Amino acid sequence: MLSARKGPPQPVAIVGAGIAGIATAVRLAVQGHRVTVFEAQESFGGKMHQLELPGGYRFDGGPSLFTLPHLVDELFQLAGRNPQDYFRYQRLDPITQYFFADGTRLTAWAEEEQFAREVEEKLQVPAAEVLQFLRRSGRAYEATAGTFLQKSLHKASTYLSPEVLKALAALPQLGLTSTMHQRHTAAFQDARLVQLFDRFATYNGSDPYQAPATLSMIPHLEHGLGAYYPEGGIYAIAQSLVRLAEELGVQFRYQEPVLEILTANELVTGVRTSQDVYDFSLVVSNMDVVPTYRRLLPTQPAPERTLRQPRSSSALIFYWGIARRFPELGVHNIFFSQDYKREFEAIFQEKTVSDDPTVYVNITSGHTPTDAPAGHENWFVMVNVPHDQGQPWPELVARTRTAVLRRVSQALGTEVGTLIQAEHVWDPPGIEARTSSFGGALYGSSSNNTLAAFLRHPNFSGQLEGLYFCGGSVHPGGGIPLCLLSARIVSSLIMNEE
Repeated sequence: MLSARKGPPQPVAIVGAGIAGIATAVRLAVQGHRVTVFEAQESFGGKMHQLELPGGYRFDGGPSLFTLPHLVDELFQLAGRNPQDYFRYQRLDPITQYFFADGTRLTAWAEEEQFAREVEEKLQVPAAEVLQFLRRSGRAYEATAGTFLQKSLHKASTYLSPEVLKALAALPQLGLTSTMHQRHTAAFQDARLVQLFDRFATYNGSDPYQAPATLSMIPHLEHGLGAYYPEGGIYAIAQSLVRLAEELGVQFRYQEPVLEILTANELVTGVRTSQDVYDFSLVVSNMDVVPTYRRLLPTQPAPERTLRQPRSSSALIFYWGIARRFPELGVHNIFFSQDYKREFEAIFQEKTVSDDPTVYVNITSGHTPTDAPAGHENWFVMVNVPHDQGQPWPELVARTRTAVLRRVSQALGTEVGTLIQAEHVWDPPGIEARTSSFGGALYGSSSNNTLAAFLRHPNFSGQLEGLYFCGGSVHPGGGIPLCLLSARIVSSLIMNEE
């Protein structure tokens, strides 16, 4: 990278008020920078928005799983605040209710030993085998997270740190030459348990039949470190952090999209928005890296190899107000398809949706009663689908809706379609339109090859001094924890280069 300008903290422009942009704003404000966040939409959050439907139903619009809550707490602590004055959460127990196509039901309890006993009872897989797998997952995570998630992979200093030695020692156990599915079939003979662990590939929009076995460490986030529920839902994370940012002097300019990042002589000089031109020597893009280059940097050479990496999956989301309560359902519920391999072939090879997709249902009204009327539930119903490449989405939405209702109704023994009181649909083109995620891909590029982590765009520009990147389309990846870590990396880079 070009040598950075030295001196006191500079004014900073952040493009996009997604969770990574908000967290970066907090960190830079704590460092003493004057921060302005430009957001095209009417409010903050990006994918982490909220939705209200007639009849008294409220939904978290995008992310629904919350892990590594200390990464949120850390932002308040950096600012000298007590996190609990802004934001509270509780550990989920159980974490997930699983419904298999053969009628088997399984509860994922928070404690690893209890979950292992549940698997032994329901699937006849020895608890010792489950614990062995989960602890191996934990060791892999602890050995590598310090290097591959918490630091830039594009700085030489990263590879001189003590954490690298731990990561190198763990390499033989990481499964760089096999896939997640291969690792899981080697660990377990029961196809249902293999399917359960294969699903963790979807946490970063990937295919367990292609993604490296390295990603088999992801279950540790839930089963080892815990899954949590924020009071007020996931949107409360964004709300609390915006409140903190504003207290620190961060200015949010809504409905003012950035149209161009201005440059001169390999330096960032400012931004041009829909309303004005502003001078800035530091700009952080929280926009997806593809439109950042294609739209905001039209005269700059783009890293084509990076931008052309295969995209992650997207989502088709049905928001349903349900006129009944289902006590057997929790916050997180998975209704598995009969043929998982076919499902991923449809997404990643055929660029369509299988006729029998796995269905994820998130229900927050059990923990936040105001999210639905008494006796009702708010169902966030999601199916993994390909990113938008011009597919006939109205046709796919209608067909998938029928398949979802068939799968869920069969599992619950109730015609769910007759209970829908309110409905909204969010498809990949809609996701792209609202969030600027290229093709509606939720996680930028997929992780379907061994080098995917190294092929993600770095958190800084190698050509333009003063330009940085955060969010799910760049290192270390998508999802709430990784977006928060991208903010940490960016703020560290800026602090160390001032």
